[in-house]
Amino acid sequence: MSFEIHVSGHVKQVVDETLPGLVEDLVASGITAGDADLWGAEASDEASRRLGWVQAVSVSRPLVPEIEALRDDLHARGITRVVLAGMGGSSLAPEVIAQTSGVPLVILDSTSPGQVLAAIDGDTETGGLAETVLVVSSKSGSTVETDSARRAFAAAWSDLGIDPADRIVVVTDPGSPLEASAREAGYRVFTADATVGGRYSALTAFGLVPAGLAGADVSELLDEAEATLLEVAIDDVRNPALVLAAAIAGTDASGSRRDKLGLVSDGTHIVGLPDWIEQLVAESTGKAGTGILPVVLLPVSPEVEQTPEDLQILRIVDDAEHFRVLEQNPDEVLISGSLGAQFVVWEYATAIAGRLLGINPFDQPDVESAKEATRGLLDARPDAGAPAFVESGVEIRVTDPALASSGTLEGVLDALWARLSPNGYVAIQAYVDRGALPQLAGLRELVAADSGRPTTFGWGPRFLHSTGQFHKGGPAEGVFVQILESADVDLEIPGRPFTFGELIRAQAAGDAQVLAAHGRPVVTLTLTDPQVEVLALFEAAQ
Repeated sequence: MSFEIHVSGHVKQVVDETLPGLVEDLVASGITAGDADLWGAEASDEASRRLGWVQAVSVSRPLVPEIEALRDDLHARGITRVVLAGMGGSSLAPEVIAQTSGVPLVILDSTSPGQVLAAIDGDTETGGLAETVLVVSSKSGSTVETDSARRAFAAAWSDLGIDPADRIVVVTDPGSPLEASAREAGYRVFTADATVGGRYSALTAFGLVPAGLAGADVSELLDEAEATLLEVAIDDVRNPALVLAAAIAGTDASGSRRDKLGLVSDGTHIVGLPDWIEQLVAESTGKAGTGILPVVLLPVSPEVEQTPEDLQILRIVDDAEHFRVLEQNPDEVLISGSLGAQFVVWEYATAIAGRLLGINPFDQPDVESAKEATRGLLDARPDAGAPAFVESGVEIRVTDPALASSGTLEGVLDALWARLSPNGYVAIQAYVDRGALPQLAGLRELVAADSGRPTTFGWGPRFLHSTGQFHKGGPAEGVFVQILESADVDLEIPGRPFTFGELIRAQAAGDAQVLAAHGRPVVTLTLTDPQVEVLALFEAAQ
């Protein structure tokens, strides 16, 4: 088999309780046949336009020689550095493919001025702007982050006397406004299947074009996926997608369910898969007050050492030998498989999980709210307002003044943790230059230990296109810590009345505004000197 899954303990009881119904209802074969009624009458219209991913392997095959030919042409012209401007699934899938293949692909999924400038400038290892091709991935082309990146790159090439049309490749839906404008501008265009949602698009042009241009063997990836298609299409208790869906979304005999999923990479050759799973599962299931919250963990994270009752641990391993850890770690889910197999099984399992939860796994009703708030703030340009107080150069702002009553950063965090329900979670959202401040991700472990609850970490604004849906539409159990930076550098967005710095600040403020309107408490910490004040955050989180 190209994909293996092993369960034990309580989760095995849940799987055994859930599987017979899925098999009896012919769910697996129904998805393969494109049955849009599997998720109920309210979801059938949306589902009828969102099941193209089931046929992605065969539809994408003709793309492979086109991608390889373009790559050869670019290399012949000395263009060897690939930058991808995309958000959500359209950036996370290519990132996993490229990292696992060991090929360089620069991911630009941020509006941080420093991160955008670094992507434009390049470096001595991968090359500079003169050696760069930009892949712009967006289903509609209206995504503000990718459009802003395209504008900035085009202006930079023009300044060098290079025609942007020679350096920009567009991946979009057929008939989209972006396709029309891209063809008019002379860009190379790849169109994907419009019946595939962004988070299910790993095996379409959105996943294959940028990774393939970077040097990944996308033909082999499709082979891996194809080898799994028969396994997931059969209505049988051994179907790995049915087992996985039951493990993450099923209920036990009493009707209770663990609504958080701890994802642990434990000796696997696949790099970054939990981040892709996170956006797929969170955005697909986090709505109507329910959902599954993925939590990306290390093998030694606090949640692994002492697992909360509402968290299901899932380990991604490489071979059957690793399954021996079940003896030391009962009540876990262990999976193993090639990257192509992982994509297929997780897409099926997530769609099936949506049926078990009684929701539509193909829409994202709460994502637009943060975008609307951002647009309003960019139009009005309100002042951020004075902070509640400043400590060690960190400006502290809160959506509820009572959170800041202690007058100390440590006290604010303690007050925020006190708002956690027994099933609550903490979400850290870092709207900063990821390349300059990678150490911020280490806060996740400290906060998880300090708060005693599952903790997620997301780089802003990219998480707005994935877990942002769960934050607003899922269970009202989250408390939120935003981290912003006062950067010395900013960058104009050609043709726009706002800069990248103004955009990322508006995105953070807009999301905080929507979260607060949903009754979610938010603490915003602005680093006035990011390289110095990170230490203050770490000290407070301990």
